[in-house]
Amino acid sequence: MSLPKTMRAVVLTGHGGLDKLSYVEDWPTPDAGPGEVVVKVGACGLNNTDINTRTAWYSKAVSDGITDAGGKGGFEEAEGGDASWGSSAITFPRIQGADVAGTIAAVGDGVDQARIGERVMIDPWLLAVGDWQDAERSDYFGSECDGGYADYTKVRSENALAITTALSDAELATFPCAYTTAENLVARTGLQPGETVAIAGASGGVGSAAIQLCRLRGAKVIAIASAGKADLVRSLGAAAVVDRTEADLEGALREAAGGPLDVALDVVGGGTFMGLINALRQGGRYSTSGCIAGPMVEFDLRQLVYKDLQLTGATIVPPGTMTRLVGLIEQGLLKPLLAETFPLKDLAKAQEAFMAKAHVGNIVVTT
Repeated sequence: MSLPKTMRAVVLTGHGGLDKLSYVEDWPTPDAGPGEVVVKVGACGLNNTDINTRTAWYSKAVSDGITDAGGKGGFEEAEGGDASWGSSAITFPRIQGADVAGTIAAVGDGVDQARIGERVMIDPWLLAVGDWQDAERSDYFGSECDGGYADYTKVRSENALAITTALSDAELATFPCAYTTAENLVARTGLQPGETVAIAGASGGVGSAAIQLCRLRGAKVIAIASAGKADLVRSLGAAAVVDRTEADLEGALREAAGGPLDVALDVVGGGTFMGLINALRQGGRYSTSGCIAGPMVEFDLRQLVYKDLQLTGATIVPPGTMTRLVGLIEQGLLKPLLAETFPLKDLAKAQEAFMAKAHVGNIVVTT
């Protein structure tokens, strides 16, 4: 098929506030290079990477979480040289958006023409060949290269994963970033059947995904969420819900679990961190993939030393993770949590809704 020469896109023009998101209707449509495909975007989900990159929150000069002011206006103290997840600079203009579902519209040299028309989800991790943990050579879709907030996007063929499902593109766009992140977060702890795990930020995209993935492993889930979201979180499989405003988080977690925790999963950080650490048993495991409440925490090192704890970070996702998740989606074992959709031109409004954290699951823009 012949692609249009131009397309609609939301272009990030630099680090800063929501005003850095520019909606255009005449952006050049990408061409598929060797080994690449062009995907007609049906929907693209939002994630924290979008906000963190736009505001330059990743910069080591920033010590706050994503506040209302910082999220809407950016962080004045941020430095552009280390403003990406990999502590490097981002080039502008940039089309963000990692969570793409759509249809292959064109293929480059070396790619089977039969792929045109395939329904696909994009695996956002463009991992380094030979050493997938090499951060300097591993890119993230919509960060180090253009992503899915546009009518069309391109990606290497192996990252466009075919899927057969009755789910809509908007529902599929809730999966890529949140579920690969959550799967890696869980896997880093070696969670076993019958163990008890607490999940901070349980109502968000990663947290709600983690609930489902922990339940598939046969674990008992204690969710940390606001009281107003407790019923929805329970419907995903949480055995108990602890209010995120609980003053004695350690005590509430131990009471809900009937004792200490085996595992703690965290995307919140800030004041939540130490309560999770204190609630772990001897030899317990903690893993984090984010710190939306703030990157700076107080830490009693004795908890790590004398309880023989294992603490891990979880960012770069191992190869094959997204492929396994596609299989679970096709089997109907994972539930999409589509909170709200916005048209592409309203991406800034979608980000405002995302930052308000009033939703459960994921917010998506549609083309």
